[in-house]
Amino acid sequence: MEAYVKVATLDNEIEAQLLDSILNERQIPHEMRSYYDTAYDGLFQTQKGWGFISAPFAYYKEILGILSEVREGIHSSSH
Repeated sequence: MEAYVKVATLDNEIEAQLLDSILNERQIPHEMRSYYDTAYDGLFQTQKGWGFISAPFAYYKEILGILSEVREGIHSSSH
């Protein structure tokens, strides 16, 4: 099994869910990690972002491209 590397920090839960859904649909291996910590009631999420995505390095550029499209879609729909 190939080692996973951190690909990007995710801004919020909506972005994470959309990206997760697309990557699952395309059968791209990945792992989502939230920065949420119940002991600090989400304090680190306000400082660091929602969390991050990691994946095998072979998918690094592809995932960044998909994330860019997701972010463009989120920002264009909110205007």
